[in-house]
Amino acid sequence: MRLRFSGPIWFWRGPAPFHFVTVPETEAAMIAEIAPVVTYGWGMIPASVTIGATTVTTALWPKDGGYIVPVKKALQDAEGLALDDEVEVVLDIDA
Repeated sequence: MRLRFSGPIWFWRGPAPFHFVTVPETEAAMIAEIAPVVTYGWGMIPASVTIGATTVTTALWPKDGGYIVPVKKALQDAEGLALDDEVEVVLDIDA
């Protein structure tokens, strides 16, 4: 499954700080349909994420009935990304 969407990068200050982009509701519903087949536990969904010319592997996190995409430091550095930047995300999930 390949999904494309845009959103701002936001910061979650948890036990370990992370930057994320929220998956929009329509795309999150599509992911939820295949989640039982692809999750590896705790609702995590393995995926490849492309922003700009950089692709990384990660796992989507379930949050508030939807999903959020971690924006890894390597991705931030490679693409010069910062908090609140609006980014286009290409998300690939092997289903």
